[in-house]
Amino acid sequence: MLKPNIPFYDIGQSYRELKPEIDQAISKVLSKGWYILGEEVMAFEQEFASYVGTRNCVGVSNGLDALFLTLKAWGIGAGDEVIVPSNTYIATWLAVSYSGAIPVPVEPDINTFNLDPLLLEASITPRTKAIIPVHLYGMPADMSIIMETAAKHKLKVLEDAAQAHGAEYNGRKCGCLGDAAAFSFYPGKNLGAFGDGGAVTTDDDDLAAKIRSLANYGSRQKYYNEFKGYNCRLDELQAAILRVKLPHLDEHNLSRHNIATAYLGLSNAQISMPYQQLSHKDELHYTMPVSGAMAKPCWHQFIIRNDKRDKLQAILKQAGINTMIHYPIPPHQQQAYQEFSHHSYPIAESIAQTCLSLPMNPYLSADEIAYISRVLEQS
Repeated sequence: MLKPNIPFYDIGQSYRELKPEIDQAISKVLSKGWYILGEEVMAFEQEFASYVGTRNCVGVSNGLDALFLTLKAWGIGAGDEVIVPSNTYIATWLAVSYSGAIPVPVEPDINTFNLDPLLLEASITPRTKAIIPVHLYGMPADMSIIMETAAKHKLKVLEDAAQAHGAEYNGRKCGCLGDAAAFSFYPGKNLGAFGDGGAVTTDDDDLAAKIRSLANYGSRQKYYNEFKGYNCRLDELQAAILRVKLPHLDEHNLSRHNIATAYLGLSNAQISMPYQQLSHKDELHYTMPVSGAMAKPCWHQFIIRNDKRDKLQAILKQAGINTMIHYPIPPHQQQAYQEFSHHSYPIAESIAQTCLSLPMNPYLSADEIAYISRVLEQS
């Protein structure tokens, strides 16, 4: 019997699934000959705002620009501080640095991988201007406490929802929970384009208008520039593709939920425990992610933790199961942030050293899910 080869994620499947609709959408744009800020971008903005539950959506070039432009529109810059998770993709930190402000890391809750809201107060100073909670891996952050803390200290909250398309917290979509939210439509996201793309969602009409202007050279009217802006516009072709894929997002997220349910039911899994109490009894037992009581994840990734992560990854690879590591080096240990080289964030470091991402995409077959589960049970 041939050993299976289960990819971590075959991005091309999203095209093959919707090929006729996508081809038609692309052909329509090409035939019109209007490729920048046209009808497709405008229509997608309206549809995505409606989906998320906000008044406004501004399409931009990528998720990093969505974060940066929002901070810039708020007037956050040199001398300011912005609270970020110590464990996240580096784009969250980079957006703060691009604005001229200083990222202030706060450790995560080991169970959810998200910023621990109970640690916020200790990190707030008179220079703090905003908090960027990341809904990491599609797991909603604990927004109730975060928003209460922000209101107490008059801080802005910018959701980093780059991995949270369709995730919910207390019955509301991620992206409508803070003062604004930044999305990425990188091809591997739950809602992915066929290139880079991003968006900002918000109920603040003035903020949306300023971001729209900043993303278009600082101009609301061609050749009239109010601000020193940027070229950060969402491409018309990508918007057309996203419009085709958006109606399928909830269906795909349901498939991800079913896969997560299968993984969570594995008998080899341990109940996730606080950082200080992690068990080392059996090196191939692993801990599972835990969602908060009000959180409904969209399962962008499914992350397990194991002290012998590399050994477990090798066993799965030998069995034909491809996995990934998100993210092997936390931002404070990156060369780009040498100014943090003398700082230690032990929970972020532990996650980076022990996390392993299992195959998680809506195209996994029932047989593939059963095979992955069987190999994990026997490991």
